[in-house]
Amino acid sequence: MSFDEQSLIDGIVQQRWYGGKSRDVSHAQVLDSVVLRAADPQFALALAELRYDTGAHDIYQLLVPEEETFGLARELVSAMRSGLTLQGSDGIVEFRPVPGFAGLGRELNDARDVGAEQSNTSVVFDDELVLKVFRRLEPGLNPELEMLRFLTEHGFPNIAALGGWYAYAGGPLSATLGILQEYVRGGLDGWELALDELAEEPERFLSRLGRLGEVTGEMHTVLASEPNDPAFCPESPSVEALGLLTATVDEEIARVFVSLSDDEEAVSPIAGRGEEVRDQLRQLSHAGAAGQFIRTHGDYHLGQTMWADDDWVILDFEGEPARSLPERRRKRSALRDVAGMLRSFAYAASAVSLLRDVEPPDGWEEQARARFLEGYFETADPALLPAGSAATDRLLSVFELEKAVYELQYELDNRPDWVGIPVRGIHRLIEETSTRA
Repeated sequence: MSFDEQSLIDGIVQQRWYGGKSRDVSHAQVLDSVVLRAADPQFALALAELRYDTGAHDIYQLLVPEEETFGLARELVSAMRSGLTLQGSDGIVEFRPVPGFAGLGRELNDARDVGAEQSNTSVVFDDELVLKVFRRLEPGLNPELEMLRFLTEHGFPNIAALGGWYAYAGGPLSATLGILQEYVRGGLDGWELALDELAEEPERFLSRLGRLGEVTGEMHTVLASEPNDPAFCPESPSVEALGLLTATVDEEIARVFVSLSDDEEAVSPIAGRGEEVRDQLRQLSHAGAAGQFIRTHGDYHLGQTMWADDDWVILDFEGEPARSLPERRRKRSALRDVAGMLRSFAYAASAVSLLRDVEPPDGWEEQARARFLEGYFETADPALLPAGSAATDRLLSVFELEKAVYELQYELDNRPDWVGIPVRGIHRLIEETSTRA
């Protein structure tokens, strides 16, 4: 299968999933391609490498032709159903079903694109199945597949169950290409639900958060339940590992805080207090036992949840998109997920005012935190956490602070009107730590 280089470049850079829009492409080539159906050789998938003028490069998965996405998606699901292995020029593409997944035994009729997605391509069939095609590829096992396969095999019910996957192995790289899951029919996005109910029925959403805490604790307990699997067995972090976690954040704090000015009202509560923030993050390396490190969600917030059939469903296990694949697969404290969700409550309490022009009830964020944490600590395996509530609270504060500093940089760069949200979080954590000291 041959491609004209300039046509290849033009065809990729105009796609919404193309992630290198700020860079100039200097070269492109197809590394390998596979025809999906011998009787119809126009349907294929290809791995294309783009090289940039900076010397960096990316590898993208192409569906050929791109305008026939729905037909190609049907072929991919059919190949999973049959468990095919297809040969390319340098490698193979393996399609594998999950045994017992009922969705693979049905006809595929209506198909639609999930238009909001930017980095991947997802196709929904009959509001029953969803195929996610990973576009920018990294060598190794994608954590979305790895985590869903583990949770599905271990019977964790609060996910969209994995139905199958396909992957490439060969010369250019070995990588996960896509996954098939149940589609959460009628599910309500957790972030949108929070804003809707904060504006109309704030107590109703609070009543759901105890259950979200329980589901989160159950998820972490399952993820720590396989001592014989090297990829998932819990580990006790060393003092050196804990110190390294804070050392990697120090430079970011210094860089963010040096630009803050007392003259800017939005950041004045924390301007000039960067060294205090750094001191508190360093507490992690002196916190003593930190519980166990396990595989975690890695990018946990309300937008990664859905409310469906009177329960929570947890989605999107790829991890933080800005991190490399090895980083996203690294074991961490379960409290890092917890901190991410707590920060999401802070965002919801402020966003309802910014987006819906409604003020949340007094103390809503504190109540949300309390409901969620109560459910979490009732269900999470205590062995995952530091010994004693004081050590747990201290470690949780450190992870919240880390998250809020990341948020501060993001909002300064992208949404100045939202800067007050991380500023308030950082200020609260500084004051709480000072009080405890």
